[in-house]
Amino acid sequence: MTTIADVAQAAGVSISTVSYVMSGKRTISQETRERVEQAMADLSYSPQASARSLASRSTSILGLQAPIRAGVDVHVVMQIVAGALKEARLHHHDILLLTSDDAAGVERAARAGMVDGVLILDVETSDPRVGSLADLSIPSVLIGLPDTADQLICVDFDFEAAGRLAAERLAERGHRTVTLLGAPPQVQARHTSYSDRLTRGFLSRSREVGLTATVLPCPAGPGATEVVDALLAGSPETTALFVHNEAALPFIAARLLASASAAPIEIVALSPAELALHVPGVSDVIDLPAEELGAAGARTLLAAIRGERSPGPELLTPRFAHSPAEPATV
Repeated sequence: MTTIADVAQAAGVSISTVSYVMSGKRTISQETRERVEQAMADLSYSPQASARSLASRSTSILGLQAPIRAGVDVHVVMQIVAGALKEARLHHHDILLLTSDDAAGVERAARAGMVDGVLILDVETSDPRVGSLADLSIPSVLIGLPDTADQLICVDFDFEAAGRLAAERLAERGHRTVTLLGAPPQVQARHTSYSDRLTRGFLSRSREVGLTATVLPCPAGPGATEVVDALLAGSPETTALFVHNEAALPFIAARLLASASAAPIEIVALSPAELALHVPGVSDVIDLPAEELGAAGARTLLAAIRGERSPGPELLTPRFAHSPAEPATV
């Protein structure tokens, strides 16, 4: 049975280009379109037949590449995995966890016919794995947003919008000098997609609403207190923090509460709500729905396997969480 990969090879283009020709969701040059259409005709390629063939060879297993790198919050990663697992089971699929951090592990799983498709986590802005995905014989979905997101199937939380939302809330509260305490240095140095986008959204919206904003990497765990001490000493005019570092948040909040010499500093957090709502000193939480994100990734991958999903990003909208003691307003 001819596959979309066969068509791409015959036409001398990527799999995503063939997909764009079929879906019409992106402008393709007439010359390239004709080449793809000719390859489809020469190979008697039928997308519906190809999808049926893939379904008949289904392993009912989804691959999930979740590399555990320095600075990664394992708790949040496992929430994403749990969401993908629950959604997969609803559709009678299992999950095969791949822990390699490069394309080789995914390629091996695809060549061996071990999985029907693969989810990719911990995506970098310029991710070296992206170039290999178009050559896979199985669909792939990124939980993340690289700089080529329009050419790939991607699902993620809208971190850039979350950064804007936090800046707006802090401006509404009357703050003028604020700081984002973000991901650990290793994560920021890798230009992990979510960290880059959160920073971009926070800084750009801060400028627009008149905030003086800075961004500092923050280690996870007790080491975060050293960053807080340095901030209090070097920028005493700071009156609010936006914290996106779940493992550091309790230590940051405790340090501020214990610092009698400092004026009260407000904390807005981006975190799975259940991890942050009860941390003393946190005034607002933008919920990071990690399980929902994993479930959305699995649903999208299953749709891609059925041939029902074209390249392009899908983003979950950020919202403020509400304390159980404070019912949400309509």
